[in-house]
Amino acid sequence: MRLHVSGTLLPYQESVDLWVVDGRVVDAPAAGAETITGWITTGLVDAHCHVGLDAGGAVDRATAEAQALADRDAGALLIRDAGSPSDTRWLDDRDDLPRIVRAGRHIARPKRYLRHFADEIDPADLVAAVERQAAAGDGWVKLVGDWIDRDLGDLAPLWPVDLATAAIARAHELGVRVTAHVFGEQATEELIGAGVDGIEHGTGLSDELIAVMAERRIALVPTVIQVGLFDRFAAQGEPKFPAYAKHMRALQRRHRAVQSAAWDAGVPIYAGTDAGGYQPHGLIGTEIARMAEVCGPERALAAGSWAARRWLGHSDRPEPGARAELVVYPSDPRADLGVLTGPRHVIAGPAHRFVDG
Repeated sequence: MRLHVSGTLLPYQESVDLWVVDGRVVDAPAAGAETITGWITTGLVDAHCHVGLDAGGAVDRATAEAQALADRDAGALLIRDAGSPSDTRWLDDRDDLPRIVRAGRHIARPKRYLRHFADEIDPADLVAAVERQAAAGDGWVKLVGDWIDRDLGDLAPLWPVDLATAAIARAHELGVRVTAHVFGEQATEELIGAGVDGIEHGTGLSDELIAVMAERRIALVPTVIQVGLFDRFAAQGEPKFPAYAKHMRALQRRHRAVQSAAWDAGVPIYAGTDAGGYQPHGLIGTEIARMAEVCGPERALAAGSWAARRWLGHSDRPEPGARAELVVYPSDPRADLGVLTGPRHVIAGPAHRFVDG
C-alpha cells in the first residue's frame, strides 16, 4: 500500500504532504502513491473502552476482534481499555488494529459490581489486587469506586479511605496510575482525597472537587453517551431501590453542568465511550460531538485526539518511521461535527478504510 495524504493537519493548521508505504510513514515521496486529500488528525482516542468485554463478561477472540475493528473503522486508533476480564494482548500482534493501553481488570468487591467483570476481592486484599492488575496492565489500574449497596439501597463507596489511600500509593510506587469508576458524591470525594489520578463518569463532582482536580491535573473522562443511560439504570433498580433510582436521575440531570464547570476550571478532560458493557463499539465520533455541545468543537476534538494522545504518551503528529495512524475528513471537523461519525479515510498501519461519499 502506497498513499500520499495531503491536506491540513490538526491541530497545527499546517498544510502537509505525507507518504505512507506498507503501513509506515516515510519522509520522502513514494512513487505510484494514491493521493488522499482532506483534514487530517493523528488517530482518534477512546479513553474509556472495553475491548474483550460485553454485558456478560469476557468474549471470545472473534468478538474481541470485531470490537477492535469497529473502533478502528470509526477512527479510534488508540484505546485506553478501562478494565477487561479478557487477555487481549494477542491483538498487539495485529498492526491493522488500534493500539491498546490496558488497565488490567476492574477491581471491585464481591456482589458490588457487574457479574463476571471484575477481580472481586475483600477490602483487606486491595493492595494485593492493585499489584496484580498493575502487572496485567500498561501503566493503569481501574478501581470501582462506588456501586449500589443493597442494604443501604443507594450508591455507596466500596473501599475504606485508608485502604484506598494505601492501594493508590502502592500503585504509584510501581509507576502506575489509578483511575476510578465513580457515580456518586461520597466516593468521588474520598478517592480524590486518596490520590487517584483519574475519574471515570464523575457525575458526583462538586465545584470544590473540580478545583482540586484542576490543580492536581486529575483527568476526567465524562462518558457522555453512557451517562445518557442513567434513566434506564434507574428504572431497572427502582422497584427494589427507589432511593438509588432517584439519585441516579439527579446525577444524570446535573452531568452537563458538571462537565461545563470542569472545562471552565481547566480539568484535563478526555473522550471515552464506555463501549463493551452496555454500549456498542465504534461511537467515538458521536462521543466527541456530544462533548462539543458543552465545550465547543475545538476542545472536544482535542479531548478525543491530539490532547488525549499526549496524555497517554503517544505522539500527536505523524513521524517518519512510525506506524501510520491517520484519520482524514472531507471537511474541517471543528466546523462540521457531522463528519466525526463518518471519516472519509482511516489509515491504521497496513489497513486503509475508505468511505466514498
